Amino acid sequence: MRRSILIPVCLGTLFLMSQFAAAAPLAEEYLTSGKLDEGAQALQKQLKENPEDDQARFGLGVVQFFQSFEHLGTDFYQYGLLTRSGFGNLPGQISDFLPHNPNPETISYADFRQMLQTWVNDLNAAEKTLSAIKDPDVKLPLPVLSIKVNLFGTGTLVDGSYLMGTARTPEEQKQDRNFVIQFDRGDVDWLAGYCNFLSAWGEVLLAIDGQEMFNCTAHLFFEKVNTPYPFLMESNRNFGSLLGGPRGFNRPLVSDILAFIHLWRFELKEPERMKAALAHLEDMQRHAKSMWKFYLAETDNEREWIPNPQQTGVLEIKVTQEMVDTWLVVLDEAGEVLQGKKLIPFWRGKPGTQGVNLRRVFTEPREIDPFLWFQGTAATPYLEKGEITDFANPELWARINRTFGRNRFFTLAFWFN
Repeated sequence: MRRSILIPVCLGTLFLMSQFAAAAPLAEEYLTSGKLDEGAQALQKQLKENPEDDQARFGLGVVQFFQSFEHLGTDFYQYGLLTRSGFGNLPGQISDFLPHNPNPETISYADFRQMLQTWVNDLNAAEKTLSAIKDPDVKLPLPVLSIKVNLFGTGTLVDGSYLMGTARTPEEQKQDRNFVIQFDRGDVDWLAGYCNFLSAWGEVLLAIDGQEMFNCTAHLFFEKVNTPYPFLMESNRNFGSLLGGPRGFNRPLVSDILAFIHLWRFELKEPERMKAALAHLEDMQRHAKSMWKFYLAETDNEREWIPNPQQTGVLEIKVTQEMVDTWLVVLDEAGEVLQGKKLIPFWRGKPGTQGVNLRRVFTEPREIDPFLWFQGTAATPYLEKGEITDFANPELWARINRTFGRNRFFTLAFWFN
């Protein structure tokens, strides 16, 4: 009698276990093994066969996001990013994270721009994939601490616990697979927003003409540089020798750093990219609004990355309705500034009489000089009379400090996107 009961129970248990195993998203095996290229191919094949599979689409977007950093890191290693020779003997973990290439290729300014372009292309691909997700109930459970990335193309995999700055004992590392985050539809917008944020900076860097700065200072960052000034690479470039050492004061290195600061004045090489950067920032704000619409509609409570006020998140940070409401006000205000409907207060002259139209900085770009912007003269073409943003209103910052806690806002803003 016992055996007759035990057999179906065991069979049922095995069936449930097999169903659970089958439920693991396809992206997981490639993310946890560090085989991102294989994963991208497998997920694209899955979507070709099953175009409605938004979990596979979500997984592909995550894989493509990590690929963007894997490709960038591989390029840095290929061209000999200064690590050991620039900073001396690095600690073990950092040495693994920033490996030294003993035989790097020579980098030119065209190579550097292509690195940036590849990074932007990868991020755009990830954002496009994520933005195609339609299922409001899509889920992507992932053991985030077990995700591995071949960050510098050397075969050394860097896992999620290291990337998140978490020091793990060997025993804790065995439990990493149990730390699962159930990413959902709101998190799709969260990641897509970050793709846009990073792409915007990439477009700005590609918009400017950095040829002269590269010629004069790229040797501070790379082992071998295609520059008209090859003698720059003959001096000691180790930053540890800056103010002292066996040979005393490193005058050439100090002069190189001063040249780097002096050259922060950029003509535009491709001004249309500034408009592309603005479009990315507007999309980032749109995704940030959309993600909270989905977060607030959730009624479950499943290992949330960012919880709504009725949920508990894996980070165990309580999110209140007041925090959400205040953050949405901040997002709306940022949208008004990006659209040029409100102005940034000008920091010279009589206060409150005029402001800077940030939108026109992107749509009517000129030479970029951070020092003249700091002084105020570079802002002159964009000065207008109009409504000043509430970001200049002490009442808004009092509300932000009251809601998030003084000095915590920008940390939580990074998390909230």
